[in-house]
Amino acid sequence: MIKWAIIFFVISLIAGVFGFTNVAAGARGIAKILFFIALAIFLIVLVFGVMLGMLLF
Repeated sequence: MIKWAIIFFVISLIAGVFGFTNVAAGARGIAKILFFIALAIFLIVLVFGVMLGMLLF
């Protein structure tokens, strides 16, 4: 998911350079949403991993 966020970020940068502001804003929004979803999934997995580690050890 981080890979897709980076791809949309790069698309946003390129579109901004060429003056396509609406495309850049859309790609930036998608990249931001994907980044925060990936961050939330990472934190959930981290918390469950710590809890599971405490139960096993």
